[in-house]
Amino acid sequence: MRFFSLRTITMLLIDALLVNIAVYSALLLRFEGAIPLQYSTAFLSLIPVLIGVNLLFMVVFKLYNRMWNYASIGELSSILGASSCSIVVVVALIKGLSLPELPRSVYIMSWVAITLFIGASRLCWRLFRDYHLKTNRGRERVLIVGAGDAGAMLVREIQSSPHLGLEAMAFVDDESWKIDRIMMGVPVKGTRLEIPRLVEDLQIDEIIIAMPSVGRRVIREIVDICKLTSASLKILPNIYLSSSKGDNLVSHLRDVKMEDLLGRDPVAIDLMQVSGYIHNKTVLITGGGGSIGSELCRQIARFKPKLLVVLDYCENNLFDIEQELIDLEIEAEIAMELLDVKHRDTLEDTFRKYLPQIIFHAAAYKHVPIMERHPQEALYNNVLGTRNVAELADKYGAESFILISTDKAVNPTSVMGATKRIAELIIKDINLGSATRFAAVRFGNVLGSRGSVIPTFKKQIERGGPVTITHQDMKRYFMTIPEAVELVIQAGAMTTGGEIFVLDMGEPVKIVDMAKDLIKLCGLEPGQDIEIKYTGIRPGEKLYEELFSGREEMVATCHERIFISQKELDQIYSGINKSIYTRFMNTAPDNEAIINLIAGLIPEYQKPQHSTISQMKAKAGPAAYMQEAHDQRKLGS
Repeated sequence: MRFFSLRTITMLLIDALLVNIAVYSALLLRFEGAIPLQYSTAFLSLIPVLIGVNLLFMVVFKLYNRMWNYASIGELSSILGASSCSIVVVVALIKGLSLPELPRSVYIMSWVAITLFIGASRLCWRLFRDYHLKTNRGRERVLIVGAGDAGAMLVREIQSSPHLGLEAMAFVDDESWKIDRIMMGVPVKGTRLEIPRLVEDLQIDEIIIAMPSVGRRVIREIVDICKLTSASLKILPNIYLSSSKGDNLVSHLRDVKMEDLLGRDPVAIDLMQVSGYIHNKTVLITGGGGSIGSELCRQIARFKPKLLVVLDYCENNLFDIEQELIDLEIEAEIAMELLDVKHRDTLEDTFRKYLPQIIFHAAAYKHVPIMERHPQEALYNNVLGTRNVAELADKYGAESFILISTDKAVNPTSVMGATKRIAELIIKDINLGSATRFAAVRFGNVLGSRGSVIPTFKKQIERGGPVTITHQDMKRYFMTIPEAVELVIQAGAMTTGGEIFVLDMGEPVKIVDMAKDLIKLCGLEPGQDIEIKYTGIRPGEKLYEELFSGREEMVATCHERIFISQKELDQIYSGINKSIYTRFMNTAPDNEAIINLIAGLIPEYQKPQHSTISQMKAKAGPAAYMQEAHDQRKLGS
């Protein structure tokens, strides 16, 4: 403590004065205003003792180290302790040193008065500060949605941090018993339905959703209501995650994202089951630098594998995930391998070196339009690459192999979907004669992955539009990357071999609705500020995706969000054999030949009418083709 600072000296002088006023007030009360001369004289002679002892205990109880503009119950307890000790010591000194005495009732009244006077002086700092905040212009007026624990903590922080420039004006909450109550000095004004009226009546600048434990469907309903107002909108993520880092809550406020509007509750993962098959194991992740692969690395790292082998053919992706894992300071050893799964010999060197026990195969080409133009690359990477990793997993005795598949493999209309369908059949075929447990996990689009619709829309909005959509009725299943990966890891714990797990993706979302939501989240109006333009369905695309075909049956598992595709997939395709792989590796068939072969292997594959590059150029023109290729490269394809 800077004991001789101006602030401390000022407080000492004020406290000395208040102690004397308190004792003298006790004398006035005791004698009803007519203090006898002997007690007036005694009081004057005791002033040094009263001041010295009281100030001493105020220092001992650290009353001069505290920030009184944030005074609370803890500070008032310290005042009570200091005044109690002081009066006991004063009485002991008077008795022990035969000093002039005061009436016994005066000591008790003095103790009460000192406590009240000193406490009142400290609270005056708090009252002055609160008054100053309320009268200070330029502060943003905040409406908080959710009068629960998170809302209370948020208000407390706003009130104790004037530098934030915020003022909590009111709560809204759907629990009727809270309406018209006051919490932390802030009234609960109504339910979420009254948000538009309250924003106008209270001149609200910002709405904060402080309901971190509710489902996304509720969040979406609240966001839809808030869109009717002119106030900006923020959301408070999980309060326990934020507070565990020791940071303030306001620093964790963020804009509402598309992930908040999916209308599905977060994934519940069986941590004990998952950690049992990953802990202290050697785990290999192919495509480990991609969107799904990198999230697999992050999540698997928390289950403490013995060794985490990250394999990717893209140097930049591999560098990025390596740096991120280093920053996370994970306990597992990390190995980075820069190679392509199509290169069987170098891939086998990696298997021989590390002997992976758990394998997640996420390496794949995923962009539908590009794979329509390059079916040979789709076949080599998605089919032959999968075969290479799967056969080596069998050869080197891996415990389990999980293929990351896609809903586009169901009744495929694209080369990408068809090659992923073949990959599913490959691992099911290998599983029949292997001690390794092979399984695939099939799910739809993930929000935020490289080249996906959300990053594309954001770039288009930043450029001022237009936002391009292929068809007004286009629908897709969506899931966040973290929850998709959590379910993949959970499925890996559940497999006994040969399954194709299908993740519950919720309800399909119309792409045009998602585009409008995103435009509004950016504070703009679709059709006015940002144009929405329809460009037509591209080769290989469907209006809507399916998670399983009509010939498949979905069987429930112990996890409510994971199902198993059965029946039709029990029929193994004998046409997928090594002679076909050999023929492809030793020859360079044209695109049409590859398309015909895929159609022969996958009867449900709907062969495109224009599959070759030359036909695409003829249809769209060289300039359009080059522009599409350029756009895809910019998206990180």
